[in-house]
Amino acid sequence: MAETKEVSQTFTIGNDLTVNRMGFGAMRITGEGIWGPPKDHDEAIRVLQRTVELGINFIDTADSYGPNVSEELIAEALYPYPKDLVIATKGGLTRTGPNVWPINADPDYLQRALEGSLKRLKQDRIDLYQLHRIDPEVPYEKTLEFLQRVQEEGLVKHIGLSEVSVEQIKKAQEYFPVVSVQNKYSVDFRTKWEDELQFCRQNDIAFIPWNPINAGNVGAINTLQEVGAKYDATAHQIALAWLLHHAPNILLIPGTSKVKHLEENYKAAAIKLSSEDIETLNNIRQSEK
Repeated sequence: MAETKEVSQTFTIGNDLTVNRMGFGAMRITGEGIWGPPKDHDEAIRVLQRTVELGINFIDTADSYGPNVSEELIAEALYPYPKDLVIATKGGLTRTGPNVWPINADPDYLQRALEGSLKRLKQDRIDLYQLHRIDPEVPYEKTLEFLQRVQEEGLVKHIGLSEVSVEQIKKAQEYFPVVSVQNKYSVDFRTKWEDELQFCRQNDIAFIPWNPINAGNVGAINTLQEVGAKYDATAHQIALAWLLHHAPNILLIPGTSKVKHLEENYKAAAIKLSSEDIETLNNIRQSEK
């Protein structure tokens, strides 16, 4: 029988927020194009409630999802929150229409965004506040100074970054501890950010892949399906399971608007891949998209 690899089920963010590594991304509970309210409001509420029923205690959202809709639904479905629930939100993207995401990391804008998130989520402090993107039109130092200030003021507990290089993480660390990095990453899209993942692993920083089931090439899908057949699992479940095996600091935030799909994603945490199958997945051809 092929040797299987044991996988830790939890990770501690910032030394004090222990969460299950299988989390939930709340982007897709909004309308089409991540714009406006969901097509089925009641199902969106059920998804969020089922999330905590399953034992998921890490939910990732952003003020730009909707905009505002995702945060409002989270509060509607779950407030008052379970004691161990960690809600991470983000600021730094604005919205002008479906699937349109202008960047704005100006401190004045981020101040309004943070205040809005606190109000919508009915919280006095955000456990993990993440910069959605570095703004090329705003000096990085100005954005970092803002994040440093709101942490000192107690409005946010921990700070994370998204789509950043090792150099950009190190620069931010001059202002505050960086406890999480959220970059696009998956079994078939990892070459670009592998150095960042390893840096985070070495420094006990959570690495949160967005688009974790990219499977952007046919070779990846075929290989994932072949491996999945051994575990009675879908290609998506295997893609998620591989991430959990790949590095112990990876937190998963697959998103969905359906309870059935949520439950399918959650089952991936129980899959114990063999060393042989991990090697097969490691060799998947990489996509550039």
